[in-house]
Amino acid sequence: MTASAEFPRGPERPAGWLSPDEITHARTQLPILYVDAIPVRVDDSGDVVQVGLLLRVTQEGVMSRALVSGRVMYHERVRDALLRHIEKDLGPVALPQIPASPQPFTVAEYFPTPGVTPYHDPRQHAVSLAYVVPVLGDCRPQQDAIDLAWMTPEEACAQQIQFEMNGGQGLLLRQAMGHVGRLP
Repeated sequence: MTASAEFPRGPERPAGWLSPDEITHARTQLPILYVDAIPVRVDDSGDVVQVGLLLRVTQEGVMSRALVSGRVMYHERVRDALLRHIEKDLGPVALPQIPASPQPFTVAEYFPTPGVTPYHDPRQHAVSLAYVVPVLGDCRPQQDAIDLAWMTPEEACAQQIQFEMNGGQGLLLRQAMGHVGRLP
């Protein structure tokens, strides 16, 4: 899971935003809902031909590969959260193709305690709805992403790339490729 967007400064903040102290407290008390999105390019028949992985620097200064990920805000539809996070990470002209009624390919449960599930987030207990999202437009890394690499499903599932992913996101990527019939 990636870190949440910066807390908006100034007198106005969007509905549903918690202050940094409030979200830290909430994370110690209850599960937080997230979305994970695996951006893909598809061919004319709808087969996945490329997977987009972000390159980020962790808080510890380590380079890692990551999926598009983020919280669902209070009073926000899951579809809108997907669109917001894809735009935040891939840019305003990524043109994600999200169906009218999106269905996750899996639900990942991240725990602060390692080993409870394959998914780990030391900050919190989080439940994430995971989606494969075709994108048609020009994608450019935004916010804290350094780069966006497009890889074949086989390249993305290779051991070296999986090793570069944190918190179980490599497994989530493999599940996504299995879901779309592209697991090597």
